[in-house]
Amino acid sequence: MRSSKIWTRTALVLGAGVVSLAFVLSLTAQVQTTTKTTTGAAKIDNHVESGEVVAVSGNDLVVKMSDGTLRHVANVPESARVLVDGQELGIHDLKPGMKLQRTITTTTTPKTITTVQSVTGKVWFVSPPNSVILTLADGKNQSFKIPKGQKFNVDGQMTDAWGLKKGMNVSATKIVEVPVTEVAQSRTVTGEMPPPPPPPPADVPILVVEEVVVPAQVAQAAPAQLPHTGSQLPLIGLLGFLLLASSFGLRAARKNR
Repeated sequence: MRSSKIWTRTALVLGAGVVSLAFVLSLTAQVQTTTKTTTGAAKIDNHVESGEVVAVSGNDLVVKMSDGTLRHVANVPESARVLVDGQELGIHDLKPGMKLQRTITTTTTPKTITTVQSVTGKVWFVSPPNSVILTLADGKNQSFKIPKGQKFNVDGQMTDAWGLKKGMNVSATKIVEVPVTEVAQSRTVTGEMPPPPPPPPADVPILVVEEVVVPAQVAQAAPAQLPHTGSQLPLIGLLGFLLLASSFGLRAARKNR
């Protein structure tokens, strides 16, 4: 018998809970909610990084930054683009010596999200300062928690929960303002081709021909050479004549003795 009463009481409690939940779900639509977003002045910050391409291997990039440090950028996506002389280049188009510059633009925008909830009904029951039950326009009752400092409009007069009485037609508005900050970033990479090597100066010849001038004194001191057409026969004849004359002289000297 006792267990039967316990089950009956439990069923009544569960049934009341289900009915209350059904009332909350069906009457929530009686509360009108509007949301408005107010945008403040945006703050824009530009951060510029520059460097020079040192090496490109597959999708890996090594850049020497302006402060002298080396930065290894691994797995550069194929969709990444660098704007060079009006053309969009991919990772495989980059060459050592190219100058790169990346600009990171950060836009910070302050916003305020204002949520306004309003309800109108007749006071059916009030438990100040925590809750109130209102009879809404469709004749159904709905329970509301009363926020701290909430005011109610009763026939044009503002009052708090302590001033509410059963049967009063009231309207209440709850305003909640939530400040948020929206941050957006964009990246732009530009580059320059390395300068071509300078051409050789036009006024400097590549091969220089030097002329050697022999001094006049050296030229005069050089010994003269006989022409190849000369002959030694006169010299031989002179020697023969001298020998013949000496033989005649010796013969004459012997006769005189």
